[in-house]
Amino acid sequence: MPMPLEYRQASADFDAFMKDLVATSMLTSSHQAYTMLQAVLQVFRRRLTFAEAISFANVLPPVLRAIFVSDWDVESPRMPFAQRDALMKEVRAFRHEHNLSTETAIEEVTSTIRRHVDPAAFDRVMKTLSDEARGFWSMGSA
Repeated sequence: MPMPLEYRQASADFDAFMKDLVATSMLTSSHQAYTMLQAVLQVFRRRLTFAEAISFANVLPPVLRAIFVSDWDVESPRMPFAQRDALMKEVRAFRHEHNLSTETAIEEVTSTIRRHVDPAAFDRVMKTLSDEARGFWSMGSA
């Protein structure tokens, strides 16, 4: 079997994703956008079962998939979903000394990820998740 194109293109696709996220968030660097991305992904991951998280990860491009699962303590307790403002507080608390996440970080990461995944595959996974999980990735959530 030949190497899948998604792996051959992973770095270029991730660079394009990060440029898109920087532009969407109006942050000034990919370093700032990366911290925001990592925070949003980890806040979401903490609220999923292991099976749900793997299912979600499988629809992400390779580098985003790696970021989603990196530094994961699979023994940590699952957290409940909360109101958007509480989730945003958690996003901003992630590596707080280096975190310049915007007030709408979840929505910015959401819209950018949705532009860089297979929409049908993403929607199929979303349908298997809870209403709260789907709400997290709903761009109109507040």
